[in-house]
Amino acid sequence: MRVLIADDDPVSRLILERALAAWKYEVIVANDGGEAWGMLQGPDTPRLAILDWSMPALDGVEVCRRLRAADADRPIYVLLLTGRGRKEDVVAGLEAGADDYLIKPFDREELRARLHVGERVIRLQSELASRVLDLEAALAQVKELNGLLPICSYCKKIRDDQDYWHQVENYVGDHSRARFSHGICPECYEKILKPEIERMESD
Repeated sequence: MRVLIADDDPVSRLILERALAAWKYEVIVANDGGEAWGMLQGPDTPRLAILDWSMPALDGVEVCRRLRAADADRPIYVLLLTGRGRKEDVVAGLEAGADDYLIKPFDREELRARLHVGERVIRLQSELASRVLDLEAALAQVKELNGLLPICSYCKKIRDDQDYWHQVENYVGDHSRARFSHGICPECYEKILKPEIERMESD
């Protein structure tokens, strides 16, 4: 999985890059918030991002705000990395749109565990998006019958909006997902088919 690292401190950036590379992540690096924001635009953006809070151009919190305001089709899981450990700072970061928060100096295994959480969330989001698309496609194929249908009292044909008359099965088939198989009801058998068979046999 591709992960964006955005940190203006070269030492912190290098530590993060080496750790993620060792865990088999594909790492993309940004030197500040402005560069990170540019990299997070477009259809092929990383789905995971580790953003330092304090950066020039744009800080990590502002990048989070912009991401959430953009309301992208492929949401990005953001881990905010900072030396600020006060409760109000944590709340401010999460309210800005960060999905998780890690305080420097961070523990490598804790970072790895939090990245795994991010991966699970991304997979769930992708599965949900796929199911929504499938549902929308299915709903688009469904045509519902509603309202008052003019039907002939004698032949039982149905009149459409263009004043054309159709066999019931043709009309229903064109306006719903129903399909018909033909048979003979007992009443029609006794009244119509049986006399016809008897007539043919007597001939």
